[in-house]
Amino acid sequence: MNPQNFSEVKINVLSGLTVALALVPEAIAFAFVAHVHPLVGLYAAFMVSLITSLIGGRPGMISGATGALAVVMVALVVQHGVEYLFATVVLMGVLQIAFGLLKFGKFIRMVPHPVMLGFVNGLAIVIFLAQMGHFKVANPDGTLSWMQGAPLSIMLGLIALTMAIIYLLPKLTKVIPSTLAAIVAVSALVIFFGVDTRTVGDLASIKGGLPEFYLPNVPFDWHTLSIIFPYSLILAGIGLIESLLTLNLIDDMTQTRGKPNRACLGQGVANVVTGFFGGMGGCAMIGQSMINVTNGAVKNISGIAAALFLLSFILFASTWIEMIPLAALIGLMFVVSEKTFEWGSLRLFGKVPTSDVLVVVTVAVVTVLTDLAVAVIAGVIISALVFAWQHAKTIEVHVSTEEHGWKVYDLHGSLFFASTQNFIGLFSPKDDPVEVVIDFKNARVKDHSALEAIDLLAERYTQLGKKLHLRHLSPDCLELLDKAKDMIEVNVLEDPLYHPADNRLG
Repeated sequence: MNPQNFSEVKINVLSGLTVALALVPEAIAFAFVAHVHPLVGLYAAFMVSLITSLIGGRPGMISGATGALAVVMVALVVQHGVEYLFATVVLMGVLQIAFGLLKFGKFIRMVPHPVMLGFVNGLAIVIFLAQMGHFKVANPDGTLSWMQGAPLSIMLGLIALTMAIIYLLPKLTKVIPSTLAAIVAVSALVIFFGVDTRTVGDLASIKGGLPEFYLPNVPFDWHTLSIIFPYSLILAGIGLIESLLTLNLIDDMTQTRGKPNRACLGQGVANVVTGFFGGMGGCAMIGQSMINVTNGAVKNISGIAAALFLLSFILFASTWIEMIPLAALIGLMFVVSEKTFEWGSLRLFGKVPTSDVLVVVTVAVVTVLTDLAVAVIAGVIISALVFAWQHAKTIEVHVSTEEHGWKVYDLHGSLFFASTQNFIGLFSPKDDPVEVVIDFKNARVKDHSALEAIDLLAERYTQLGKKLHLRHLSPDCLELLDKAKDMIEVNVLEDPLYHPADNRLG
């Protein structure tokens, strides 16, 4: 192995170790959210990370149990039990495999850039806020209250030390990832000096064996399917959206191109396997993926290493891992949050259209308040409406008169549902001469609403005893128009070829 390859492998393996350490508290926390045993979350993190990395799709992307899925799972577990969750995860994986086989992953490229910015900023805030739960302690009556006094001061001091090491160590050396060095250094400080602070072991024990195969203990009938299918569909959608947007983000950061359809397949296979081995399923994790990419680990080996390290923690090193202070991992996630937030987006105010800023802010806020899938869908809808509104306003006509006295409206722009009212308003049937021409050479008829508008206009001219001539329409428009059909002037050599969106075309 040449030195360059060895260095690359070392970076990816060490980054995988760092990611594995960060996966432990996350997997435990998400398992608690979903009301399942911590090992259910840890097994999911191991299997999903391993399988998605083996299948590939986006080198450097880390997958595992996530909070976005956990908040949906909790209702199912509470109402029907954990066995139904495992069955749901299997079906979720099947749906994701179908999505990948149908090559629908490419449609993620259609997500507008402002939606991506809002997604990134919203998740950065979510990552930051998710750490706040570690600053709460249980009271004797079972309630939670914020840390105070010495415990809080110690926690904040260790967090600050962790962040300082992460930011400053790369200026001295890059032999090992600064994130891993920070966790090791702060853990050593706490262990050898007996610092009294919360550790991973305070969350739950991670000791366990190898995950075992078994079929979910549920009736295999239509009633079960009616219970799990809605959850599977929602989970599959959320998982794919979060994974594909994370894939897009890593593409932008690394100036490389992932394979979205393959990533969908990988995630689907991982969830099918996880459901049969007692895991809660998962998808891409933006926080751990950012740790990985910022460490320079952009190979699939990093995800494989993270999974194997995590399994080794469960099997052999649970005692040591449980001694890691939570402050070290919180500090790491604070840095991830800071690096994930697109600070340059704050400079967009006043420099880009207000609609783009609105989309960025809306997606970020909805991500924080609800979930990623709702936020992205809302952002895409707003972007589409803004696009339609802007194009609706750009339709216009240039008026001229031909030699034989016919008035010619030279139409420019796109005629579709949002622009039909503006289109109708461009004409003055009562004031126009007997012979009128509408030339569509520089325009496009997009949908059924546009065809209806043309028919309506033709009817108005006909009622006034005037003749309307329609030039340079596509052959499909001739087929689909009703009242204006006889007004089309056909010129095979000059008429454009395109298809308006109309169900009557089959």
